[in-house]
Amino acid sequence: MLSTTDASALDRLVALKISERMPVLFLGHGSPLNAIGDNEYRRSWQALGAEFGSKFPPPRLILCISAHWLTEGWWLTGMDQPKTIHDFGGFPQELFDQQYPAPGDAAAALAISQWIRQRGAKPLGLDKGEWGLDHGAWSVLKPMFPEANIPVIQLSMDYGRAPEEHYALAKQLKALRDRGVLIVGSGNIVHNLRQMQRGASGSQAYDWALEFDQTIGGYVQQGNLDALQNFQKLGQVAKMAHPTHDHYLPLLYAAGAVDGREPLRFFNTSFQAGSISMRSVVWG
Repeated sequence: MLSTTDASALDRLVALKISERMPVLFLGHGSPLNAIGDNEYRRSWQALGAEFGSKFPPPRLILCISAHWLTEGWWLTGMDQPKTIHDFGGFPQELFDQQYPAPGDAAAALAISQWIRQRGAKPLGLDKGEWGLDHGAWSVLKPMFPEANIPVIQLSMDYGRAPEEHYALAKQLKALRDRGVLIVGSGNIVHNLRQMQRGASGSQAYDWALEFDQTIGGYVQQGNLDALQNFQKLGQVAKMAHPTHDHYLPLLYAAGAVDGREPLRFFNTSFQAGSISMRSVVWG
């Protein structure tokens, strides 16, 4: 729960005042090539970005939780100029040439770290330069906000923690939405690179991939968001959908910041390579 003292500190340090509540996004990012290709995914991110300033208020700050920043403990990027990270290999030079020079916000990161608490009431760590914006963040944000003029902070995920701990921490993010902060989770509801079939169309997927995607999508549609943290109880289908669950966890951060009764819409409800669900969600 955000106390009055913490709220005052946040307003003072970040200069973010109470505003119209921002939506929350979960974006299936899939292949890094989606960031530069003329495909349905990139076009959908461009269209979503165009809704800010018309359907939604423009963000004052973006807090992004990417599948690609796994740490011991939780950390925030705490620099004013985060670098663009090309955390992949074997792709065309054009992809490595991509830059997303959005500013950071060190004061905002400090304020957020002081009132979001890890287990043991420790504040979040602040990274002053080792990390930056990885492709889970910039590959979706660049099509959405190509002018790169909105400050972006990344929040890492402590991969050693149980899913319910990620979900509990995410619930503390909800108050940020009333201060102009857009929360973006970037991962995939199904992500199994070992089972990829590169020639598969967007309508083709393994049975286990379809089952897991539809089950999780059902929880979201019904507003049964607490059930998302128990995905491992789905057994073998969950193990096939996520041999490692780094790409699933960002969904918990998005879902933790919303109310189950909020309106939502799905988009990009197709698959890449048969084993990567691109299903994405807008709440609010």
